[in-house]
Amino acid sequence: MAQHPKGDFDLSRAVWQRAEGDTSDSAVEVAFVDDLIGMRNSAEPDGAVLVFTQAEWDAFVAGAQDGEFDLD
Repeated sequence: MAQHPKGDFDLSRAVWQRAEGDTSDSAVEVAFVDDLIGMRNSAEPDGAVLVFTQAEWDAFVAGAQDGEFDLD
């Protein structure tokens, strides 16, 4: 289990997902465990996991949908 100030992200219960159709060797993967969301690089499955609260995740998704992170 990964100890985190936001709570314990139970890696043993994580079901990692990536964007539909993404077959690359280095994809962003996410897992939803209880009230926390984990994000990792599929090329390093035993590497670091970023942990987000539901509020942080919702803000990130809303920003992405609004184009906040577009590189135009």
